[in-house]
Amino acid sequence: MSRPPPPVPSTYTPEKALDDLPGIQWALCEFLHSRMLESEEFCDRMDPNKERLCFANGYGVIQVIKGLMSFEDKDLLAALQHMKRGTSVAAAHRKPPPSLAGRLAGYIVPGLSYSGPEWVAQMTDVERHAELMYAEGLYYKSLVGIVYSGDWLSFIKEMLNMRTILSTYRQLGRYLEAADAAYTASHYQDSEVSLNAPPLEDPSIDRHFRSGVYVGLGLSHLALSLMPSRILTIVEMFGYRGDRMEGLRLLGSVGGWNSGDDKDVVPQAEEGLRRPMCDMSLLIFHLVLSTYTFEGVDVNLARRIVEWNLKTYPNGVFFLFGAGRLALVRSQPERALEYYGKAAQCQSQYRNLQHISWWESAIANFALWDVKASKEWWSRLRAEATWSKATYTYGEAACLASLGEHDAAADLMARVGGLRQRIAGKSIPIEKFAARKARKYLAQGNHLVLPAMELAYVFCALSHAPQRVVLEKMIPDVRKALEELGLTEAGCGSPGGPIQNGSAVKFERKRSNGEGERGNGTVKSAQEGYWDNVCLTRFLEGVCWRYVAYPDPDADLDENGRLPIAVDDARQRAELAFKAVFEHGPKIELDHYLVYYAHFEYGRLLARSGKKDEARSHFDLVLSGKTAEVNPAGRKGKYSLENALYVRTHAAVDALEQDRLL
Repeated sequence: MSRPPPPVPSTYTPEKALDDLPGIQWALCEFLHSRMLESEEFCDRMDPNKERLCFANGYGVIQVIKGLMSFEDKDLLAALQHMKRGTSVAAAHRKPPPSLAGRLAGYIVPGLSYSGPEWVAQMTDVERHAELMYAEGLYYKSLVGIVYSGDWLSFIKEMLNMRTILSTYRQLGRYLEAADAAYTASHYQDSEVSLNAPPLEDPSIDRHFRSGVYVGLGLSHLALSLMPSRILTIVEMFGYRGDRMEGLRLLGSVGGWNSGDDKDVVPQAEEGLRRPMCDMSLLIFHLVLSTYTFEGVDVNLARRIVEWNLKTYPNGVFFLFGAGRLALVRSQPERALEYYGKAAQCQSQYRNLQHISWWESAIANFALWDVKASKEWWSRLRAEATWSKATYTYGEAACLASLGEHDAAADLMARVGGLRQRIAGKSIPIEKFAARKARKYLAQGNHLVLPAMELAYVFCALSHAPQRVVLEKMIPDVRKALEELGLTEAGCGSPGGPIQNGSAVKFERKRSNGEGERGNGTVKSAQEGYWDNVCLTRFLEGVCWRYVAYPDPDADLDENGRLPIAVDDARQRAELAFKAVFEHGPKIELDHYLVYYAHFEYGRLLARSGKKDEARSHFDLVLSGKTAEVNPAGRKGKYSLENALYVRTHAAVDALEQDRLL
């Protein structure tokens, strides 16, 4: 049951701006309890003219969430306008900059500089909070501006704002460090003890301000640490560096997660205003971004955060998402679907939040290899969601094609290309991939090999599938696809006997005799896309056997279930399948990405087998940018999902050096 809101002063003066903090914290609590409209209405009613520091910015953040969830122009424009208003209100509450003479004096006397901690120390509490909210407002405005504009000029303009944001957070962070250091030194009378003692937090600095600075600094460190090396080199020229572990430490300190002891977790009554944002940021890193990186990932910490927040917000949609994602990362897709179902039912006020549940449910059903159920979720997304119509449409079409419903699939495939969007003037990689596959489906006479399983791999559903699902559902479908291509499984040619590295010797003979192949009831040229299909099927075969041999390190395995195949046997089959991709890679006509991804997955397989040097050689080949086992004349420009593979391969190399399981 909702508790009543705290009293909010009816008259407002800038000097008393922080008296609104209890009210905005109540609104945040309502929002996290999935009472979004009540939270939004309260903020609007308390500040109809949008002139109060806390409420103007709080209301703007709600509009940003709505805009990013819907991706519709009217919502994005409304968010942009409200955040502009919020930043202007924050700017009016900031400490006025010094005069020109004062600025010049700051270059001579460091204590007079307005870019250091001394300047922040001279501010009032309201001015410090205004400085923080100004940086937050600029960040949200820039984020929405990049999405809304869709062109490079606006992107560059907003990136310049990002530089201002980073500088502000760093300045506020240095102020906290200086204040804490002074308090620590005064607390310990013995100077030698103070040098070795852990730093203490200055209690005179309120927890709301501290949590805001830490979330900004923490996310800045994480974002910079995740940047590709080419971009990071440019960023570092301006003096900005990302320390991932420091970023995680700052985010964890707000909730008291760093010690590992639940006794140190900050209770709700004592938490800072932005503690939930810190917790959600940690969940996104450990449960979502962990697909693309390994350093610092701690699924057990994510479990603690999810459990604590679900006790605090039992119907909180954001933490139900986190619980579902945690279950999926542990290869428990059935349990994940339960959480996603509850997240969709717990609130109906913001319909777009339900679309996240539908998206995750589609992927969880892929992990269960229930293609029909996954198709239903893609269909619902296509009908209602607006974030990526091209992806939703292709997702449904791929499922229909896998289920043999080719008339309906062809109709959807024909629409995919026209539904693509651009952000900051650039295409969305997954939409580009979907459009390529849709064109190929139509060009091949309404035919693709294992399109749903290929999409399941792209969305990392295969890595989160239970071993028995892979062995009993996915591999039989791969086996069937191989038979249609005139091939047999890697490692088991004739009954009880091996084949020649998974090669298509028999089918080569058919091609030389001019024979055709069957496909969806029609006879086509044996050469048309054949080797693309062979390499895709072999690649998926290798991935499936790899996860039978070595499940994801975070998977919660069924200790009572014994698989009817030895680890070495499964590993050998995976190796043979990947080597078949390398063998036939030069014959690929369109899907060149398969060869590079095969090197990545084979490298991970070798790493889990203890062959680190061999694994590194495959990772190095991917990162080198050199042409692998493909026909150079046939590949034009980048291959599909190239940047995502670079990020994942860099992370794999780092994990290899740290002896982390891949």
